[in-house]
Amino acid sequence: MYRKQAGMTQEQLGFEAGVERNYVSMLELGQRQPTVGTLFSLAKALQVRPSVLVALLEERLEESSGP
Repeated sequence: MYRKQAGMTQEQLGFEAGVERNYVSMLELGQRQPTVGTLFSLAKALQVRPSVLVALLEERLEESSGP
């Protein structure tokens, strides 16, 4: 979501955040959960506050666990 808004490819985001492109893909698909350090690196690369990404992650986890 934020990656696309920033006009970045997965490869570009991975490079800027210091992670592999396939890891970015797995994060977007909900197959992996980032460490706190990775979360901060992604936020910096996307030019958003880490809390924004935490809120997004929290929403996705709530959706997947159901009521």
